[in-house]
Order: sequence, then structure tokens, then C-alpha cells
Amino acid sequence: MKYQNLKRYFAALGIVAACFSANAQTIKKFIDPANMDLSVKPGDDFYTYASGNWIKNNPVPAKETRWGSFNELRDFNINAVKTLVEDAAADKSAPVGSVKRRVGDFFAAAMDTVTIEKLGYTPIKADLEKIKQIKDIQGVLDQVAYMRVNGLGGAMFSVGVGQDRKNVNKYMVNIGQGGTTLPDRDYYLKDDTRSVKIREAYNTYLTTLFSLVGNTPEIAKQKAETVFKIEKQFAEAQMSRLEMRDPYATYNKLTVADLNKKTPDINWSTFLPKFQIKGQDTVLVASPKFLASVDGMLKSVSVADWKTYLEWNVLKGSAGSLSSPFVKASFAFTQAQTGQKVQTPRWQRMSSLTDGTIGELLGQLYVAKYFKPEAKARMDAMIVNLRKAFEIRIKGLEWMSEATKQKALEKLAAFKPKVGYTTKWETYTGLDINRNTYFQNLRNASKWGYNENVNRLGKPVDRNRFGMTPPTVNASYSPTMNEITFPAGILQFPFFDPNADDALNYGGIGAVIGHEMSHGFDDSGSQYDAVGNLKNWWTAEDKAKFDAKTKALGEQFDAYTVLDTVHVIGKLTMGENIGDLGGLNAAYTAFKMTKQGQSNEKIDGFTPDQRFFLAWAQVWRGNILPESAAQLIKTDPHSPGPYRTIGAPVNMDVWYTAFDVKPGDKLYKKPEDRIRMW
Repeated sequence: MKYQNLKRYFAALGIVAACFSANAQTIKKFIDPANMDLSVKPGDDFYTYASGNWIKNNPVPAKETRWGSFNELRDFNINAVKTLVEDAAADKSAPVGSVKRRVGDFFAAAMDTVTIEKLGYTPIKADLEKIKQIKDIQGVLDQVAYMRVNGLGGAMFSVGVGQDRKNVNKYMVNIGQGGTTLPDRDYYLKDDTRSVKIREAYNTYLTTLFSLVGNTPEIAKQKAETVFKIEKQFAEAQMSRLEMRDPYATYNKLTVADLNKKTPDINWSTFLPKFQIKGQDTVLVASPKFLASVDGMLKSVSVADWKTYLEWNVLKGSAGSLSSPFVKASFAFTQAQTGQKVQTPRWQRMSSLTDGTIGELLGQLYVAKYFKPEAKARMDAMIVNLRKAFEIRIKGLEWMSEATKQKALEKLAAFKPKVGYTTKWETYTGLDINRNTYFQNLRNASKWGYNENVNRLGKPVDRNRFGMTPPTVNASYSPTMNEITFPAGILQFPFFDPNADDALNYGGIGAVIGHEMSHGFDDSGSQYDAVGNLKNWWTAEDKAKFDAKTKALGEQFDAYTVLDTVHVIGKLTMGENIGDLGGLNAAYTAFKMTKQGQSNEKIDGFTPDQRFFLAWAQVWRGNILPESAAQLIKTDPHSPGPYRTIGAPVNMDVWYTAFDVKPGDKLYKKPEDRIRMW
């Protein structure tokens, strides 16, 4: 259906027409030609054309590993948070137990470096001493449970409570693989130059921390070797990131009795109660093979070596919160992995930590000062538009049968949007926060969080939980909740501005909304139904057609080079690439029903369609350190910014028209080769 004929159809469906009221004087700042490199043909290098001068003028700051639109906005938000936490810490008159007092006490304790330096590693001495007393394998397992329950984090494997993916109205115990420190199993198993360099830095980190708690250089070296040997065995047993993307491969529902048979040296009937999990006869196991390997290691690894491994788990989990020698050692390890030049300032780290630890207390202060009700109203209208646009696109799919379309439309209609912040703030009842005990505050918060999680067992699934704190610059889709979430933090320029023209908002936050909706229909999310259950709703023929399209999209991204011979991994980034392709198409469809979208009036020399795509491009502009780029290719399911900029547009006919992209241009794809999915 041609866009010029859509107006009546949209009106019949009840699409909300966004208001194009901003005047040209206000609009000028939103798409700034000074940030572009107009000497480059958009059809040859759209990324540089749209953002070339901005990229030249915005190198990565020394305290960062990358710098782009997301980072600019996060920087704005962390400074907003700084104002809030410093004000709260300075307000001695805030009533005991009030939101402001608890936030202020947490931040003040985190910034009390005099006390933190004086304590050294005293906060973990008792924990290290407890590990020394372990006598046998049962003691090792008991310590693993003790650490998880008492705020010391997990070791060997993860244990928690989440939805049953095939019965999402029920919470279940989830047991996942774990045990390693390096960001990906490949760093243990591959011998390329970068992996070897990271392992060397890791060995230095291990040795340094063991030395800092009183071990001789010789003993510290031995302990470092012991930890790495154990973690390498864990890495060998782990599923890869690509394997973990298959929701069926990681769905293994086992009775406790059956799990006991797979792990003869771990009696889960008596072990789970030590994790404060009682009365459960069935669990979900991500990787039974991994747990079987752990069980074998209980026989092959000595108790003495397990004690060293547990010591390490206490050390690495605590180092960033101890005195400066530990913090410096942690940062040196981070530097080796990411290339970051200088440590992020303490106020920034502690502001982020406050948000990450008691975010729904801090969030109340953030929303009261920084969140604008008109932003939520505009977002709500845009979500209505995007849902209708997606509906139109599904109905118009030539490759999908009516039977599958009906199921897709049911799922789309069931999407639950969440905008801004939660409707029911978490009170953190029972969490003790003391202005004088920074480390204990963290321990208390970790313990509180674990208890809150496992106490969900036997209760109704809470579908009102927000999942992200208000200052967060992000958005998400949950397949088991079938919900899309947009925290207050992302509802700002360059994603969104209530005063901006529709091209800016639809090319920015509109595409983000569409992206999250598209996750419900990506290679993983499409395997969940309207309720959120892991359940097939596709005909075999339609699924085969969809798989062929995902294969083509994977090949497109595999061809993109990041560093030297390092390429984007199309299968790892598949979900996000589908999100971008579906989201940008849906956003454009919705944009065409606005007053601006139906006009040809230029602003600053650019047509509405050009501004739409330029808004998309400026969201993904950025610079990144090569070390970070190499790491993220292995660990991040998102493609790098330059390829997110072009990955979807080169499959959209309207982009070619907007920028007069012709055969012979470097980014040109023949119409028959353009991937049309959602």
C-alpha cells in the first residue's frame, strides 16, 4: 500500500496524530548540519555523512571507554543524580527513614573515603577466615550457599527465582551456569593475541589481590594459577553466548530427584534449603551439562584449591568497595580490557552505585525534579501510533499467512507499555542503611535483594514491576511479560523532545519504541506467545520463510568489519538487528501519518524524510576505544553504532528515495536484495 493512500486507513484505525507545533527557530538545534560531513555522499557512507564532524569533534573522554549520544545523555543524567544525592547527603534535617535521608546516608557513606581507607580490607577479613575453616567438599558447597544468601554474590553457578517460561504466571527456581570472571568463555579458551593479553592482565589482577590480603608473592602466584585452572574448566563446560540465545536449549525443567541423579555429589534436596529455597520439587536448569561438570570437579579439584577459588570470589566481589590499593588493582584490570585512560571520578561511580542499589528511592527524587508529565503524554500517544503502524505492517506482509498474522496481531495487541517510572515504588523494607558503614550497606543491600527475589516463590507474578530505575538511559522488551519499558532517563534529546518536530521524535524515540516492539517478533522473542509463554504460534511454512530472512540479515551484518579482521557476529546481534529493522520501518509508517510526515517542507535544507533518517543516525553516532570495541564484539548483542546507523536504512526503499541513493553508490542494495521482515 502506497504511503500517500494511507491517510484514510490510519484515521479509520484511530491513530493518534502527533502535533507538529515547534517553530523553525526551536527546531534548528535538533538536526545540526554542523555535525554532519556534507562532503560525503549519503549513499556511500551514511554514517559519516550524518555525523562525520560530530565524530571528529567528540573523541572519547579519558574517563570513558566510548562516547556517543547515549553517553552524552547518561552524562547529563548522572550529573542530575549527583545534584540529588549530594543535596540528600547534606540535608541533616531529613527525617530518619525518609526517602531523602536513606539516599543521603547511602551516598555519604560511599563518599567517606577517610573511613574506607582506614579500614583497608578489614570488612572481608571475617569472610576470608571463615573460608579457611572449611574441611571438606560439603563445607565448600555450604560456603557457596552462605555467600549467596549473605550478600557475597554467587560462585560456581547462579541461583535465583524467575518466571517459568512455559507457564509465565508461576515463579520457579532457576539455576544457571557461572563460575568465571573474564567477560566471555573465549578468553579462557582461545590463543589469539587479544585473549592472551587479557589473560596476562587477569593473572596480574589475581596475584595483586591475593598479595594485598597478606599472601607472599609465591603463594599469591600459586593461588592465581589455581583460580585460573578452575575457571578454565568452568569455561570449557559453559554454553556459548550463541547457544544461550536458544530459549528451548536453556529450558530444562527437572525434578529435584532427577537433578540429583545428574549431580551425585550435590544433594539438591538438602542444598536448596541452604539457599533459603524450600518446598520446591522442580527447578529450571539452563545447562544440565554444566552442572554435571561442576559435580565432576567436586571430585577432581582438591578442597584446598576450592578454598582458594572461594577466597577469590570474596576478593573480586569486594575489591571495588575496599581501600584504594584494591580499587586501583580493579581499575588496572578494567583498563587492560577496555582501554579506559583514567578511573571514573568517585562521585560518578558512587552516584551510579546509589542508583543501582536503591534506585527506587533515588528514582522518586529524580522523577520529582526532572521528569516532565508532558513527556509521558507525548510518549503515550507515540506508542499508540507505533502499535497501529505495526498492525498495518503485519497485515500487509506478503510473506506471512493469515493464520500466523492473526497470532502476531494478538501478541501485538497484548503488549503492555510502561513509561517513565513504576506505579508502585519499592520501599526496601528491612534494608538497613547506615551513614558510617559503606561496605556493610552494600552487603545488606545484596542480601536484601536476594531475599526479595527468592521470597517471590509461591506468590503471583508481579506484572507491575518496572525493571529499570527512572534515570536509566535504556529501553527494554520482556518476552515473558510481553511488555515494553521506557524509563524517564531516555525521554530526552536526542531520542525525544516535546518541542521537536515529528521527524526528530519518530526517527529517535519512535524507532526505539518500534525496536522494542520488534523484539517481540525477533528470532528469540517470536518464540513466545501473547501471554509470554514459550510456545510456537507459527505455521511451519511461515517459520521457514522467517528463518530465511534472518539468515540473510545475519549475512549482511557478518560482512561488516569492526577492527582489522574482526567482524560483527550476525547471529549474536540478530535480535537487535531485527529490532532495528522492524522498529525503523514501523516508526516511518507512523511518521507518515503526522502533519510533517505528509508534507515536503524543508527545515534547515532537509526534507521531512531526510530529517527522520538523520535523527536515527545521530542516535548511533559515537567513538569507541579499540580495546572496548574488540571486547564488545564478543559480549554485546548489539551491533556497533556505525552499522546500526546503516543496517536498517539500506533495506528500506524510502531511504534510497530520500537521499537519492543510486546503483554504483557503496551502500546500494538491489531492490530484490533488500530484506523486508516486519
